[in-house]
Amino acid sequence: MSATISAKPALPVAGFAGVVSRTIAYIVDSLIVSIASVGTAAGMSLVASVIGSEARDVARTLTAAYLVALPAVFAFYCAVLWGLTGRTVGMAMVGIRVVGTDRGPVRWWSALLRGILLAYFPIGSLWLLVDRRHRAIHDLIARTLVIRR
Repeated sequence: MSATISAKPALPVAGFAGVVSRTIAYIVDSLIVSIASVGTAAGMSLVASVIGSEARDVARTLTAAYLVALPAVFAFYCAVLWGLTGRTVGMAMVGIRVVGTDRGPVRWWSALLRGILLAYFPIGSLWLLVDRRHRAIHDLIARTLVIRR
């Protein structure tokens, strides 16, 4: 009998996510956060209108502050979902996922850093047009990849 060494089957290598799928995912996620934020702001205004005029002034101030903090809400939304599942709702819809450069799960600090950079410096996403692995500036700094899955 001859002994044969069976090699483990190679795992399929997923391709890098392109501009279109990443843009669609970003738009979907932005809409989710925006709609939730507008709903929260409208709810605060409604409660304030029932309570009285002093509360209305406070509600206007809180609403303005909340809308200014919208990028932070978006960063938090993305970071939590990337840290837990590796994808946001928009990314799940188009079939892409964030992974570390070692193709393992994204680490929490990387997810948070990536979310902050994407929320406050979205123009850095244009770098994916010239990078051969379609990485944006936030991917380079956070050491992540976006792959199709």
